[in-house]
Amino acid sequence: MHWVYLILAIIFETIGTAQLKISNGFSVLLPSICTVVSYILCFIFLSFALKTMEISVAYAIWCVFGILLVSIVGIVFFDQSISLIKIVSILLIIARTIGLRLAH
Repeated sequence: MHWVYLILAIIFETIGTAQLKISNGFSVLLPSICTVVSYILCFIFLSFALKTMEISVAYAIWCVFGILLVSIVGIVFFDQSISLIKIVSILLIIARTIGLRLAH
């Protein structure tokens, strides 16, 4: 069940980060509310996952998939640029996280 909680934490973190961009520095009400609610849910689910997962593994997975998903959201919805160095850097982060998980 901790994997489900971790996945939900990652999803809500991604939603919260996208809404944070849309909130324009918390100057637009609805995206600002969505940001706060999403981050609250994110940390609730992350705390549930941490009941049975090692913090180093859970946090690494949470971070890497958050980076990956937020990067995809930025490219698809916010017209952010993509380059070979960005792709390689994200792949290196993923590879290191897999290594940490395998060392567990």
